[in-house]
Amino acid sequence: MRPFDPQLLRAVPATRLPVALLALIGGLSGAVAIAQAIAVAHLVVAVVEGHSFWTPGLWVLGLFTLRGVLNASTETVAAHAGARISGALREGAMRRWMTQTADERPGPSAMLTMATKGAAAVEPYVARYLPALVTAGVVPVFAIAAMLVVDWPSALIVIVTLPLLPVFAALIGRYTQRATAERWVETTMLAGHFSDVVAGLPTLVAYGRGEHQVEQIHRVGERHRSATMRTLRIAFLSSAALDLLATISVAMVAVAVGLRMAHGDVSLLTGLMAILIAPEAYWPIRRVGQEFHAAADGVEAIDSLLAGSDARPWHAPAPEQAGGLARAMLSGVSYIYPGQQSPAVSGVTSVVRDGLTALTGPSGCGKSTLLEVIAGARRPTAGRLEVPSTHLVSQRPFIAPMSVRANLTLGNDASVDEIREAMAATGFDDVVLGMPDGVNTSLGDEGFGLSAGQRARLVLTRAWLSDAAIVLLDEPTAHLDPASAADIREAIVALAARKPVVVVTHDEELAARADNQWRIAARSTRDEVTA
Repeated sequence: MRPFDPQLLRAVPATRLPVALLALIGGLSGAVAIAQAIAVAHLVVAVVEGHSFWTPGLWVLGLFTLRGVLNASTETVAAHAGARISGALREGAMRRWMTQTADERPGPSAMLTMATKGAAAVEPYVARYLPALVTAGVVPVFAIAAMLVVDWPSALIVIVTLPLLPVFAALIGRYTQRATAERWVETTMLAGHFSDVVAGLPTLVAYGRGEHQVEQIHRVGERHRSATMRTLRIAFLSSAALDLLATISVAMVAVAVGLRMAHGDVSLLTGLMAILIAPEAYWPIRRVGQEFHAAADGVEAIDSLLAGSDARPWHAPAPEQAGGLARAMLSGVSYIYPGQQSPAVSGVTSVVRDGLTALTGPSGCGKSTLLEVIAGARRPTAGRLEVPSTHLVSQRPFIAPMSVRANLTLGNDASVDEIREAMAATGFDDVVLGMPDGVNTSLGDEGFGLSAGQRARLVLTRAWLSDAAIVLLDEPTAHLDPASAADIREAIVALAARKPVVVVTHDEELAARADNQWRIAARSTRDEVTA
């Protein structure tokens, strides 16, 4: 079993106030629980001995009410803290991933799982396990202190047997943690495989491989089911073991008190108080064990979402300004993909000059990789790179499922007039005129509802509106019809008149209109850039 990680307090300041409130409420709840046990004992003795039970009865009623209010407060604070902390963890992780290179951040499927299922799993950890942990740290101490005053032999039994519960819980929790980590890997694998299959479903169906992927998902799902059931079996068995141990310990107190009462060594009031207070010492620790299993996914999710939170993001140094325009400089830049031995890019030395630079070469020679290195999406493994701010438009640019206006202003704060000017320059204004709600029209995932040419105009308009010093384009005219490709070429040339543009392309017409030429030779012959 793992206690609360202080790293969460340091990494997420939103955690501190809820944790302090939960600790305060947990302490009050513990004191009220002990007082309630004492009041119930007085009430029972008053009824048995025929005394007036109004005073102890009112105390019991009041303490029951107060305990209910405190429990409700705990639930409210814990639920609010769970939602707030999970949101803060998700936001912090996504901000960190956006500043990391492609080699440093998790894979797409892992990020998707952590940002959705992982962040959601933090809520029960905070809302259920954390209050139980706070209560377990306070209430047993109060219970033992009260029993030392009421009946020290009973307190001695509790002191001897109570440490057995956290020891067993820790041993079981360590095994549970290992099983949960395995299930988390299976969950991530299943989510990633399913998302990849959904994205490539049209292609799979076209090539008759759809049924094969159904079988693959079934096998991955079976592994996930087996891991889940294994974790559930551990949870049920461990809960039963903790309940049995706590029951035996309370029974030992009750038997000892009963024997001493039979010999007249203990009064009825003292014996009842000892018997009623004893369960309050064991119950919080039992609950910690139970809630740990319920929130075990949250433990793994917190580790994943906080991984690398102390690391500083890498940025290539910016070069000096030259001629009023920023330029990128590369000196002996090489890049090797993780796990590979041969470099994808080797010994590149060049300068991004004003105007349009065409990066050409055969397929597979590392053009797109070099563009990602310049953009800072990948850290070079050798050489020196000096780059100002860049705006990268990849072969599969991101288009969010929101309005056209929101997509155009993603990453910038362009005004209405600036948006109109950019759309007119790229020809996207004609596309917007045909939309039912203009720039307020909502788009689907990956620009669903737009043609390939319209999506190209949208992302080029966003690049036009970007405040970045250099724009990087990867195959902007690929898969476009001749008319759309011609329009995109004109827009790129116009954009290059405003700021430096580097474009990876096989389009000979676009390359011919470039002011500067970079050509990468095939890696099988040589690895160099001819500028």
